[in-house]
Amino acid sequence: ERQGTVIRFHPTLLALAGHYRYEPRPVAVARGNEKGRVERTIRYVRTSFFPARSFSSVDDLNAQAVQWVSQVADVRLCPEDDSRTVAEVFADEQPNLLAMPDEPFPAEEHRAVAVGKTPYVRFDLNDYSVPHDRVRRTLTVHASPSTIRISDGAQLVATHARCWGRGKQVEDASHIQALQDAKRAAHEHRGMDRLHHACPSCKPFFSLVAQRGGNLGATTVGLTRMLDSFGADALQSALTIAIARGTAHLGALRQLLDQDRHARNQPPPVHLQLPEHVRGRAVRTHALSTYDSIRRPEGDDDTQD
Repeated sequence: ERQGTVIRFHPTLLALAGHYRYEPRPVAVARGNEKGRVERTIRYVRTSFFPARSFSSVDDLNAQAVQWVSQVADVRLCPEDDSRTVAEVFADEQPNLLAMPDEPFPAEEHRAVAVGKTPYVRFDLNDYSVPHDRVRRTLTVHASPSTIRISDGAQLVATHARCWGRGKQVEDASHIQALQDAKRAAHEHRGMDRLHHACPSCKPFFSLVAQRGGNLGATTVGLTRMLDSFGADALQSALTIAIARGTAHLGALRQLLDQDRHARNQPPPVHLQLPEHVRGRAVRTHALSTYDSIRRPEGDDDTQD
């Protein structure tokens, strides 16, 4: 940016100059002749390296460029000393030059992206997975030609190989596994809350199961099914007896529940696998006579029966 004779450089350009330790020298606007050597070098690369050249990726193009420099550009005669090649002149000059930095300048694209309800960020028409605890936040994508890095402030939360396709979903297996584990834990937690609310004796029963090294997840599933099949009162009574006897396992509970149902001359329960959103909803019954309104096949008339 220019204000009269004052020039303000772009911050990224200054960072690049500081990294490679050179001084940027601007020329006047629309005065390409003031940097003729630079323009001639660009023209040489454009006319000698690029014509009729094909490449499969940026890495392939860079590899071809390195080979072209050593086999073509460096072996040509030096424009200012046609008795030597460019490589020979550069070998004399190199001891007087500053050493290159150990790491290249991080020339990455930076973009702030919003994460919605699903743990993915969209960048360049592709979706990249992030940890599930970063949903509904604004993260930063750092994109290089080969890698996508995603950070939350100063913390790096995900790294992926960059995809150059369109509409692809790039996932880290650990992100998917962590999401599945969190959903499973949340489901078990909801089941325990429901059991504790319906049957106060569930808490000491779970404590006994844990002390004996039992599987709390399987116990939660089993108790929930018993609650649905036998009801809260019957399960509470069976839990009280099982705790008093020290038989904290599902088999003992099932036996107590079956004995109670048999003593009351009730049929065995039928357990229905209902989805979560259906449980607890009121079901309105219909009169069976409504089935009589179903159209009978022609010629089937039983009104005289």
